[in-house]
Amino acid sequence: MKLAIMQPYLFPYLGYWQLINAVDTFVIYDDVNFIKQGYINRNSVLSIDKAQRFTLELTGASSFKMINEVKVGANTKKLLKTIKHNYLKSPYFEEVFPLVQKIFGQEERNLAKYIGHSLQEIADYLQISTELVYSSAVKKKDSLKAEDKVIDICTVLKADTYVNSIGGRKLYNKHRFKEKGIELKFLSSKPKEYKQFKSNFVPGLSIIDIMMFNSKADIKIMLNEYELE
Repeated sequence: MKLAIMQPYLFPYLGYWQLINAVDTFVIYDDVNFIKQGYINRNSVLSIDKAQRFTLELTGASSFKMINEVKVGANTKKLLKTIKHNYLKSPYFEEVFPLVQKIFGQEERNLAKYIGHSLQEIADYLQISTELVYSSAVKKKDSLKAEDKVIDICTVLKADTYVNSIGGRKLYNKHRFKEKGIELKFLSSKPKEYKQFKSNFVPGLSIIDIMMFNSKADIKIMLNEYELE
């Protein structure tokens, strides 16, 4: 069984979705410390010919709290207006915007579950069948840290392969995983340009941008444009 573990990100970029699509079970790492200025509650969308950052307001956010201890704030209507304004003339706006509205309009205030629900909604839209689970629901040894904690989660969930983004090369050792009977793989995304508006292509934006400009069939192809090392 292939498994991946990542912190919950708000409308994450393509590589995050490639990772979800590449595994059988995706663990939403919600019982680790919240990281300020990261991608947990922010991302970027297209604004004419450049990236525009948007940030989900939070209450009680602190690097001393777990992600699942932080609450969602009250600026979702403002974010929806921004996204509507930026993408109103995109080819898949009428199909995708109701999904974005549904995600932002949910009543859940727990940040981890709020983003977890959004990941499930988008996975359903993209017809990704990967099982999503929260790390806080896994009966692991919470005293463990970093690599040891990841290996423990893999062991508890009976994974024989752990897939991480390419940046994990600096964090994880293939030999350590092999000792526990787990094969460690790194996913290297190979994204391609797609037509946005008439401006030059702006890469690395939120999945919102990809869904607004591409059909589900085209996105399915994009989800497999990576290498496992």
